[in-house]
Amino acid sequence: MPIIKSAKKRVKTASKAAVRNSKTKRSLKGALKAFHKAITGGSKEVKKLESKAHSELDKAAKKGILHKNKVARKKSQLAKAAKASAGAASKAKPAVKKTTAKNPVAKKAPAKKPGTKKTAKK
Repeated sequence: MPIIKSAKKRVKTASKAAVRNSKTKRSLKGALKAFHKAITGGSKEVKKLESKAHSELDKAAKKGILHKNKVARKKSQLAKAAKASAGAASKAKPAVKKTTAKNPVAKKAPAKKPGTKKTAKK
């Protein structure tokens, strides 16, 4: 145990910070797990869980628990995973094929633009 008064105070504040940091880390891990579970399970709440994970990452960066560059990298990875899962979900659905008319109306070619104006030399 520390003897000096300032060292005693440091022990108290460090333990409070450790508790606060562990709560933030736990909620961050929970949000990330829920997001990844939604992606693998094909849940429809992917967007909602992605925004929750983004929020938790931002909180961790604000409190200094994670470095801002790491947070940016993680957010990018989450967005990429969400986009990939959305693409996989849309590919799983059967595409409805549109039928076209047998005799489509021919479109007129656009009129050519007149050449650039020539200015008289002075």
